[in-house]
Amino acid sequence: MANLPESIWGDSPSVAGPNKSTAANAERLAALEQWIKALQSHETRERALIVLSKVRENREDLAPLLWDSFGTVTLLLQEIISVYVLLSSSNLTERVSNRVSNALALFQCIASHPDTRKKFLKAQLPQYLYPFLNIKNKEKAYEYLRLASLGVIGALVKSNDPEAVLFLLDTQAFPSCLVSMEVGTELSKTVATFIVHKILLDDEGLKYCCTFAERFFAVARLLRQMIEKFAEEPSKRLLKLIIGCYLRLSENPRACDGLRCCFPLSLTDSTFFGLLQGDPNTMECLRKLINNVSVRQRPVALEESHVRIRG
Repeated sequence: MANLPESIWGDSPSVAGPNKSTAANAERLAALEQWIKALQSHETRERALIVLSKVRENREDLAPLLWDSFGTVTLLLQEIISVYVLLSSSNLTERVSNRVSNALALFQCIASHPDTRKKFLKAQLPQYLYPFLNIKNKEKAYEYLRLASLGVIGALVKSNDPEAVLFLLDTQAFPSCLVSMEVGTELSKTVATFIVHKILLDDEGLKYCCTFAERFFAVARLLRQMIEKFAEEPSKRLLKLIIGCYLRLSENPRACDGLRCCFPLSLTDSTFFGLLQGDPNTMECLRKLINNVSVRQRPVALEESHVRIRG
């Protein structure tokens, strides 16, 4: 493993003819396999994690190779859980955090690929990421882990796979994403809100959020708090996702009634018109949202307790 190859980046056509192009592709595949084998050694694992995480978006064959190679997923999982002991302290260094983040990036690669996604879910591997979503430390080292873990969950929901959404609902990923929406940086908030929005777009996800008043109001309060902070940290990407979450909630009649008592007034006036200028799709979503909330009859009283909301 002393002389590991670097030429594993994406396949490109060769001007020298198809035979040499095929040979180059075979060489890159062999190099990729060598880097995966390098994960087995303590001496080369850190470098291998860096190289493989950088190349993951250019090599579609990486996810199956990672999954099918002997012991690789177990080694990645060991890297991830090894840092648990540091999550409740302030001793996590950026080097250690980056190393684990690279392992999480390879998990994201596996979660993104159609041939490995279901296997990834069946192995219950996303649950090992939830501790990183629930930490409230805002230092960079902890934020790297939060964002990398959100990247894995985001890859699952981006596939629009109902099975992935059901898995996340059954394993309580939803409240973990709410924590990241509350304490993360703008980028983490954006990815976490993207995940929540994608879950809400699924019928089971909307039902999950609107089944209990306590759960609904936890989401509604958090969305409102995020809107209220926009005066300090305006973000168009995040605002669009929040409006999308509100709009989806407003499509549930009882949830829409609940929104009337906690809907931010700044969404009903011209506060964000400048931020959304030039984005007719989001402006139309906002118009529909305001219309949905305003046309409902007198709001049904919803106690912030374990009251069941039917529908």
